[in-house]
Amino acid sequence: MNAEQKRRYNRHLILDGIGPDGQEKLLNSKVLIVGAGGLGSPCALYLAAAGVGTLGIADGDTVSITNLQRQVIHRTADLGKDKVDSAERAINDLNPDVKVIKYSSYVTEDTILDLVKEYDFVIDGTDNFAIKYLINDACVMAGKSFCMGGINRFNGQIMTHIPGTACYRCLFPEPPLQKDVETCSMVGVLGSIAGICGTLQATEAIKCITGTGELLTNALLTFDALNMQFNRFPFEKNTGCHLCGDNPTITTIKEYAFQPCSKKF
Repeated sequence: MNAEQKRRYNRHLILDGIGPDGQEKLLNSKVLIVGAGGLGSPCALYLAAAGVGTLGIADGDTVSITNLQRQVIHRTADLGKDKVDSAERAINDLNPDVKVIKYSSYVTEDTILDLVKEYDFVIDGTDNFAIKYLINDACVMAGKSFCMGGINRFNGQIMTHIPGTACYRCLFPEPPLQKDVETCSMVGVLGSIAGICGTLQATEAIKCITGTGELLTNALLTFDALNMQFNRFPFEKNTGCHLCGDNPTITTIKEYAFQPCSKKF
């Protein structure tokens, strides 16, 4: 680290559990964020501030005025722009140390596996069940760690997977029926919930990269902002899981036709 970096990351350098070695790991790390929306926005900003060396941002959407209530990486001046371009501008303004790699298209069954292989940690910043399962399946197959997140109304939830621990399918083997899904565009969402969930996801990524603390593996963390209550629900890896179990039957990447949110993050 040069002198400017030592000043920038001073609070990490003096922090037990991070220190100079941990900061070097962050500077040399690569994190992929799928979805530059409500969750991806705060997550990207805090990972950039932390000095993650390379941030991949994957999103095929453009900035709309309804995004600005919660997607804090974008500005009013960014309306109509590609979200990956808006995100790159904000990240570069915050920390020029960070290299941004943009993927201005939605991930698909044809692209997701090769994409996650390039990164150390993956953030699910989507509100789309089809893409969540793509991320889960690709990361498990590639042996990559990731953190899932989801928000709706006043509630949020996250879980983390590292190789050998329970995956998303261990808890939810298949996506819900489309008729059972309430999307943010249908029922609304408190904007600050995205900040809570996204920063928790950034924290999990930092912990995983630096090797500090206990990750949120084999557990689902939920929170309800109306009563400010957090609950951690432990669950075990399912030996019968069709993806990561003892006798997996899911061996190729297949995207569900189910698209409840029209792929908008």
